[in-house]
Amino acid sequence: MSISEDELIERLRDAYDRFNAEDFDAAIEMAHPDIVFARSGGQSEVRGVDALRAWMEPDAFESQLIQPEGFEAAGSRVLVRQHATARGSVSGIEIEIESWTLWTFDDDGRATRMEFFLNHQEDEARRALHAD
Repeated sequence: MSISEDELIERLRDAYDRFNAEDFDAAIEMAHPDIVFARSGGQSEVRGVDALRAWMEPDAFESQLIQPEGFEAAGSRVLVRQHATARGSVSGIEIEIESWTLWTFDDDGRATRMEFFLNHQEDEARRALHAD
């Protein structure tokens, strides 16, 4: 891999910053055109950069923020511990969730896969980080 683990983490920091600034076009710049987002809870996968970009748009939320709290890299994968907050656009209800996202990158440093894990799935997320 030509991109270092440190560079991948910096790219992710930048993408989270752009997402939180609602600059979704910039946030997906590092995504491979065929990226797959594997969501938890049996939800269908989001496939392709256009679908991922559409998913980022807030619809049920007036505001949403995902703060990365830690990064652990293993080759072409980076596991991010994150804290998300959101406010419902109609209800005004605020939610907070701790979770994990495992990012997989190609040799050019483009994200090819994102896997979302709820906080109680930490062990599963860590196993996936180190899977062959």
